[in-house]
Amino acid sequence: MKRIILLFSAIILTSSVFCQAPTETLSDKDLATYIWALSKTYPDGFTFDLNTFSHPKEGLYVSYKETQNSFTRKSIRKVIKHAHAHDNIVGGWRDPDTGLFYFDSNRRFPEDSLAAAVQFARDNGQHTVYDAKKDINVLSNYEQQDIRIIYDCDMGSSTDDLFALMMLYRYMDMKRCTLLGVIVDRMDRANADAVDVMNNYYGYPDIPIGLEKNGVKDPRIFIPYHNMAYARSTDGEPLFKRSVGDNGDYLDGYKLYRKILAAQPDKSVTIASVGFVTCLSRLLQSGPDEYSPLNGVDLVAKKVKNIYMMGGVFGDSFEHDYNFTAAIGYSLKFFELLPKDIDLVFSPGEVGDPLYYSAAEVISDLNWTDSHPIKWIYQFLKEDKFQKMWDPLAVINAVEGDQVFYKLSPRGFVTLTPTGETIFTPDPNGNARYQYPGPKGWSDYVLKYIRLMAIQH
Repeated sequence: MKRIILLFSAIILTSSVFCQAPTETLSDKDLATYIWALSKTYPDGFTFDLNTFSHPKEGLYVSYKETQNSFTRKSIRKVIKHAHAHDNIVGGWRDPDTGLFYFDSNRRFPEDSLAAAVQFARDNGQHTVYDAKKDINVLSNYEQQDIRIIYDCDMGSSTDDLFALMMLYRYMDMKRCTLLGVIVDRMDRANADAVDVMNNYYGYPDIPIGLEKNGVKDPRIFIPYHNMAYARSTDGEPLFKRSVGDNGDYLDGYKLYRKILAAQPDKSVTIASVGFVTCLSRLLQSGPDEYSPLNGVDLVAKKVKNIYMMGGVFGDSFEHDYNFTAAIGYSLKFFELLPKDIDLVFSPGEVGDPLYYSAAEVISDLNWTDSHPIKWIYQFLKEDKFQKMWDPLAVINAVEGDQVFYKLSPRGFVTLTPTGETIFTPDPNGNARYQYPGPKGWSDYVLKYIRLMAIQH
């Protein structure tokens, strides 16, 4: 009790000193006393601005390498001296493994500069980037891997496909993956044109696009945004740039799969499949062509490492899955022919159900520009209740890895019934796992992460 009273007195004393004295008259000793008291008041960590004597409410913060391993009261003076010479930001955090409280001088980045902040963190050997506005930590000490992704989507209906694609561009900005191509397995070239707009808007106009030309007939459309590519200003000018144009053409989806896979190293390709599996099914049933002498099954077995799929219903529920049921014949063929040594990770619908990204939040997050393809959709088309962030979960898992955001089921095999039910059979030698819904607060954290990606520009 005596220790608590003394600590409280120290905080009151140092606070009164700050209120009464200009910044330049405070000694580093006074500041060190206050920072030490903060470490006791905020045992889980803090970020503190020495200019305003407040906790920042916005911005990205990364610790400098020069002040790491400062965990004693005496070392705070060194941290303060460094902070004065740089951004005047001091942070602290407790290492749960050692119980030590570390003090750091921090660099501040604007919230829309995540790629730069992550690179600075990596250059300085830091584990995370702290986002003050969203109160989340973004992992920065990830293992740099050569992740080569083909994104397979049913663009043109639910907008979660757009946000999943947006996240892939942002991951490329951070050099976390290479997007080899986008497959659109919803027929109608307008859907491929929408991807063309996204490629151009986010600065990757040369990413190839494949389009399903013999897939699901008249699938359900939740939001009719497929004409986004043809939006025009009040002067009649196109709002968004495209590379392919009205006179260009798109390779059939399965053909683009074959072209891309044939050019890649063995067992190097990750597929993020968040829509139907019509193109994948046609790929597996394909024969040798100008791109490869291998048939589809052998080509996939040779080149594909893993597939992250938005789909499946597991646990005690026996419900059909929409993505698989929409073209059940293609889906059954996919599950029959897919080589059993390719790792499968499913993202069931119930995992993404709590991640509701409202129209108001979308428009607010994209207010850094007047002209944005996703923002245009939310401004001019009716919002639908189905705008949950299902599809980004497969993309996040594919890039971030299996241990960062998710708890996965044990291994097993998945079979698909003729009525579209996904049956999981546990087997330690199985190639399939599925994501479990996250604990309390998890969906809020992931949605903040998706929103952080959305504001980058």
